[in-house]
Amino acid sequence: MKINKSLIRQSHFLGTKVRNLRKRNNLTMEDLSARCVRVDPESAPSVSYLSMIERGKRVPSLNMLEVIAAVFQKEPEWFLDDEPGNEDLSPVKNATQGGVSGMPLEPSFLFSNDILQIAIPELLSQAGVSGRQFAQLLIRAYQEHHQNHFPDLERAAEEIGGKRMPLSVEELLAIAAQQGLKVHWFRRPPQGAIDELGVYSKNIVTSYLEPPGHLYLNENLNAFPTRLKYELAVHIGHCVLHSRDGFQIVKAVGGGHAATFDKKGHLQATAPDINAQKILTAWRSFEASFFAGALLCPKTAYRQLLDRSGYEIDVHKQAGVSASVAMRRMTAVSPYSHWHYFDAYAPGRLKAVYRGNGIPLPWGNMRAVDDACPQWAVFRKIDQPGDSSTAQISLLQVQEEWRLYCCESIRVADMAGNHHVLCAGVDLIPALAAQGMDAGAIVDDLKNACLKAGGVTGISRAIRSDLSRIGRILNINWIERGAEQPAQLICTKGSACPRTPHCNCQKDKITM
Repeated sequence: MKINKSLIRQSHFLGTKVRNLRKRNNLTMEDLSARCVRVDPESAPSVSYLSMIERGKRVPSLNMLEVIAAVFQKEPEWFLDDEPGNEDLSPVKNATQGGVSGMPLEPSFLFSNDILQIAIPELLSQAGVSGRQFAQLLIRAYQEHHQNHFPDLERAAEEIGGKRMPLSVEELLAIAAQQGLKVHWFRRPPQGAIDELGVYSKNIVTSYLEPPGHLYLNENLNAFPTRLKYELAVHIGHCVLHSRDGFQIVKAVGGGHAATFDKKGHLQATAPDINAQKILTAWRSFEASFFAGALLCPKTAYRQLLDRSGYEIDVHKQAGVSASVAMRRMTAVSPYSHWHYFDAYAPGRLKAVYRGNGIPLPWGNMRAVDDACPQWAVFRKIDQPGDSSTAQISLLQVQEEWRLYCCESIRVADMAGNHHVLCAGVDLIPALAAQGMDAGAIVDDLKNACLKAGGVTGISRAIRSDLSRIGRILNINWIERGAEQPAQLICTKGSACPRTPHCNCQKDKITM
């Protein structure tokens, strides 16, 4: 390739464009340097050299410029034109850019603390929502509002673990001992239980912590080392963050929530009442769980591993953690913030939810409905045999606006023997807009093609090329794989199905 323009004369605009592209894609200089190394180790710029390029202090060689251009899927000539490029972009939290949307609390006198303290318990009682469920909803909204960024928990975990990855069971046992935990072992098999929504599953109590420092681990954990490591990390987190404050913590695996079981494995009744102690306990459980993920997958080391692997799900094997921990951590460490994550148990039970990109729920765990959309990837995967992951491009109407998502789903079995589906996905519209593409036109073209074809259609070559380009820029391999598969129209309920004819034929009730 021959470039006639002078690199030296265009160095100021060149640096500005590199900086703007890097910030639009939420990449640090370390991230960009690492991405360049993957393209061409010999011509890749170091972090310090990138800094000088962006400040106009150095001019990259032609080979180095080609490497930077390849990362952002641009032609080298684009960096050398006479336009300085757009201003730096900062991510905006709203319904279209990511995060959950809210409602104005007006008139304000009706939303005073005194009135809410009176009204909320009555509302929960009439709706049949337990205090535990309400606490989890509050925590999830807080987590989604902050798009899974909790730097204080990250720092606490990294200080304890020394940013090592992977950590072995032996290393975690040693850390637990340093925190004053004395380990005991017990034996208890899985047992069937029907939860408050009438959903049956096998459940097994895996561990529990009794004050002041006695940690009891189920012997069955020895056959599931990644789960054993997670359990140890959670209890270490409780010790570090809350100094073994006297609360008994019970961990369980299965379709039900651990908080609904006592240490002997008996299902506990969940009262609709709500109190500050329940919410505090639920919050501390969340903090310990987030700490566990950060301890097992330190942010920088794990982000670099994801970068090398293109966010493939099987990266969990290299990190020495379960697929669930690996996928949840993706949403926290990725430079791209518009993620969602579901952990679904049949028949349609969501046990874990994260919606940093504001995607509506395909179903939930508060009530029963009989018209859930069967085309969500996480829904379709539940009844598919095998343990291979699959990618899907989906279109969904959200508040009169069509959104475009891509996700990767995998069917796994938990320690109690229940099959469930893990799904991690991204909203593609912010990524398309960040690259100057007409996201609205792309979504309209794909939506119209899907509607014309009855709700599912192959993706055109032009759109497939755009999506593949975004996949390479975000460095998420399964976006390109999803673009090779038919796109699916999905909806929040079967009654709102945009397909002709409607695809919702499921009559049995599932939980929502």
